[in-house]
Amino acid sequence: MDQTQQRRPVEAQPTAAGTPAVVNHVRGAEARSGVAAAGGEASAEPAETQAPKKAGPEEEHAEEIRALAKRDAEVRAHEQAHAAAGGAFAGAPSYGYQRGPDGRSYAVSGEVPIDVSAISGDPEATIQKMQQVKRAALAPRDPSNADRAIAASADGQIVAARREQMAGNTETDKDASAGAAAREAFGAYERRSAGAAAYGAS
Repeated sequence: MDQTQQRRPVEAQPTAAGTPAVVNHVRGAEARSGVAAAGGEASAEPAETQAPKKAGPEEEHAEEIRALAKRDAEVRAHEQAHAAAGGAFAGAPSYGYQRGPDGRSYAVSGEVPIDVSAISGDPEATIQKMQQVKRAALAPRDPSNADRAIAASADGQIVAARREQMAGNTETDKDASAGAAAREAFGAYERRSAGAAAYGAS
């Protein structure tokens, strides 16, 4: 009896410890897959460790468009100030453009032609012209280096015209003196001739 009982195969019985082992394994897999046992909150990354959001293409395009629009307004205001102050000595503004991501063209550079030549034979007119040229060059709120160079050139023309004016005044004074001396000499000759004629008649 005892031997028969010993030879009988013992059937495997489920143990109380078997179930928890399987549950623990499943929970471990869930933890590794990032799924929390209590609603998924345990695996969420803290806010400070999350990577910052990068600006998308639309935001970058919007920023570029704003910058181009600002530049366009500044360039047009600058060149229109030159043209308005230059009057008859300034031409119409011309612009260089850049196409934005929205397909529009924005002015990013510009120029206004200004006549800086002296008026030959008229220093006073040259002075007046160069004064206006200088005002035109410095008219914008933020004159460029080229604008300042034009203003300096106008100053040089003004100085040269004033020298020419002074030299002309000196020549005029000399001419006036020479004319007065010629008239005086001619008057003396007439007086002498009249005296000779009277003497001959006597």
